[in-house]
Amino acid sequence: MKELKHDLLTSKYTRVFHDEEFKYNAPHNFKVIYPGKDSDYDILAQIHFQEGPIKECGVNGVNNEDLIAMVICRLEHFNNSEFRCRENSMAITKLEEALLWLRKRTMGREQRGVEGTHEV
Repeated sequence: MKELKHDLLTSKYTRVFHDEEFKYNAPHNFKVIYPGKDSDYDILAQIHFQEGPIKECGVNGVNNEDLIAMVICRLEHFNNSEFRCRENSMAITKLEEALLWLRKRTMGREQRGVEGTHEV
């Protein structure tokens, strides 16, 4: 696996890795690790995304919207506590905007009759 690098991603507490080789244009498997003291690393989470179009491959993993919805849920709960802050509210807004754009993409694919397939 290859370590995920991004200008805004820190590896201060965790590191993220993804497939180097994959089908369907994007990595499907991700690992979040904690570089622990007692071992080389501890796996905190493994995420398997949908591989291939659902109509052709069946449901076999989570989709982008699932993970975005989970983060929105967490931030909303933080905002219902003493940890409420403007930054959480802004992040929720932007994540909801991301869901809208992904929904728009799906609606366009549905209208073209290619949703759930590997066709453009």
